[in-house]
Amino acid sequence: MHLLFVCVGNSCRSQMAEGLARSMGHIADSAGTHPASSTIASNAQKYLESRGISTKGMTPKSVDNFSSRDYDLVISMGCGVNCPSMKIDEDWGIEDPYGQQYEVYKTTAEEIERRLKLLEQ
Repeated sequence: MHLLFVCVGNSCRSQMAEGLARSMGHIADSAGTHPASSTIASNAQKYLESRGISTKGMTPKSVDNFSSRDYDLVISMGCGVNCPSMKIDEDWGIEDPYGQQYEVYKTTAEEIERRLKLLEQ
C-alpha cells in the first residue's frame, strides 16, 4: 500500500509512521502542514533506530510537495490537521509526543504500529 502520513510539524508521529510503515513493506511518506526545523525529533529518531529502522534522509517536509492522488490512503495523525488542498482519508487522532519523554514516543509508536497492522487485515 502507498501511504502518506500528515501532521502539523512532521517531526514526530508522522515520521515514526513513515518509518514503521516502510519497515512493514509499505511505500510511505510523511509531511506536515507547518513543517518543523530541518530535523526530526530526537526521540522519534531514537525510537526508529532502536527498531533497526534507518532515519537517514528523514526530514520534515511540507504537504504542499505531495498530492493525495499519488497515495492509496492519506492518514492524518491528529491535532486538527486541516489540509485544504489535500483529501484526508482517515484521522487517527494520535496525541502529539513532541517535547515529552522517550517513553511517550515509544507508546505513541506502538499505537501507530497497532493501527498499521489493522490496515493489513
